[in-house]
Amino acid sequence: MKALKSSLARTFAVLLCVVFLCVTVHAANQSDSFSLSPMIGGYIFDGDQDLDDALTYSLGLGYNLTDTWSTEFVLNYFDADNSNGSNVDGLVYRLDTLYHFMPNSALVPYIAGGLGGISLDPDNGKSDTNFLVDYGVGLKYFFTDDLALRGDVRHILAFGDPDNNFTYTAGLTYLMGGKAKEAPKPLPPIDSDGDGVTDVHDLCADTPPGTVVDGAGCPLDTDGDGVYDELDQCPATPAGVAVSTIGCPLDSDGDGIYDYLDECPETPIGLTVDDKGCSPDSDGDGVYDDKDECPDTPAGLMVDDKGCPISITLSIEFDVDKSDIKLSYHGELAKGAAFIDKYSNQKILVAGHTDSTGNEPYNEALSQRRADSVRAHLVENFKLDADKLFARGFGEKAPIASNDTADGRQRNRRVELSCCAIIPK
Repeated sequence: MKALKSSLARTFAVLLCVVFLCVTVHAANQSDSFSLSPMIGGYIFDGDQDLDDALTYSLGLGYNLTDTWSTEFVLNYFDADNSNGSNVDGLVYRLDTLYHFMPNSALVPYIAGGLGGISLDPDNGKSDTNFLVDYGVGLKYFFTDDLALRGDVRHILAFGDPDNNFTYTAGLTYLMGGKAKEAPKPLPPIDSDGDGVTDVHDLCADTPPGTVVDGAGCPLDTDGDGVYDELDQCPATPAGVAVSTIGCPLDSDGDGIYDYLDECPETPIGLTVDDKGCSPDSDGDGVYDDKDECPDTPAGLMVDDKGCPISITLSIEFDVDKSDIKLSYHGELAKGAAFIDKYSNQKILVAGHTDSTGNEPYNEALSQRRADSVRAHLVENFKLDADKLFARGFGEKAPIASNDTADGRQRNRRVELSCCAIIPK
């Protein structure tokens, strides 16, 4: 009998281990269903009954009133040995109420209790039936919607000759009918900012309502400058151009020409500029008007950083209507020769000028004769390269003093040497 009890205990333990170790599945106790539970286990008798513990076979028929509450009618049969060597057939029948915990999970523990009776029929002697009360605990593990492993332990309290017996069983429970479990409805995807892109895919999950977004949930940035279209006041900025917080190209000097188009990015504030962002250069000498101290330089002359021609004015005074050079001015011509020698690799313009006396065509011819006279003297007396000296008369067009006074007119009757010229035709 000890071997039987040991075998039963091992069987029950194995079944319980299987219950706990099986892979979790999505099944549960079902309401409005019938259950059929064949089980096997052991029946342990109180010591004063003079009966050995026995193998018991159990069959339960139940009905699940709800997911948690059910009722079950159970029959337990056993064949026990008596100390005198005879056998006793036993039948336990009971009506139990069960309360299930966690009915919506695969692993469902429960408590149970009920009323019934126990009948003992010995080989020798008369049969005996007594009223009983039982209570206990159990565990069901559903590995499909309809089939579960089950383990159960009960305390049997029989009346008449009060006996405290125990039974433990393990087996299967099969459910029939009942309400099918509805699969939980998936939660709708969350879109916190309501832009049509769910949070799990939204890289900009706090976009203001009504903002048009791209596939990543971020506001559109058509020109790719890092400023969203809704804030971008310059939505067509060329790629790669640095922009301000409002999406417009930078204009560092504030002249109205964006830096990427501005060829003069450090123009002083308030200065009028052209479409390249630079101050105008009226005389085309390469020095902008705001820095040009000689804004009317004739075209073709090389100028210094102030915009003035690189030139020398010879203090040669001509008599009225004359082009010949007086001996007293030969020193000035030596100064002119030294200037030409300094720029020996450049073309030199010998420019003749007159006052306003006389008509314009006559003055141009007179100024040309004066320029030719100076050129000839420089070539003949200082052995200069004639091919690099070009004489041109400008008449009365470029006065350096007022023609309203004799002194002013005298100053205007002059010859200038200018370096590095593109000789005008």
